[in-house]
Amino acid sequence: MRWREVKQGKTKPKNESLTQKQNFAAYPQRIKAFIVDMFMIYTPILYIITYFILEGKEDFQSSQAAPLSAVIVYGIIYAIFLAKAGQTPGKKAYEIQVLKDSGDKLSFFGALLRFVLFLFSSTIVIGLLTPMFRQDKKALHDIILGSKEIALEK
Repeated sequence: MRWREVKQGKTKPKNESLTQKQNFAAYPQRIKAFIVDMFMIYTPILYIITYFILEGKEDFQSSQAAPLSAVIVYGIIYAIFLAKAGQTPGKKAYEIQVLKDSGDKLSFFGALLRFVLFLFSSTIVIGLLTPMFRQDKKALHDIILGSKEIALEK
């Protein structure tokens, strides 16, 4: 392919970015969806573990296994939502879908790995700041896994 043909609009460059074809989810919308998920999924898990499985908040605070088990259960539920629909309740509320770079849905284990990578990338500040500096708005865990969050068209 010749540059002259591309410049005149006769052919498209081979490495044309996906940002022109797809509307990637904005970072503030993704944060809002995460907060909704925390309230709708994680808070009930914490409540059930604290008051139905344990004897109360003192037992929860003194236990190291209780918060870990809550995160594990949340991760499994999160992975089920992403594997089935490509959306969690928060992402559905803000019309965001998580897909592989190829456009397919994530598998259960792919979604679970995405959650684990999210936990890792959220512990280092650069992992959460990455979407602010990239054109495709991918966070570190999306870059590593090869996934993307797109805004659905209304």
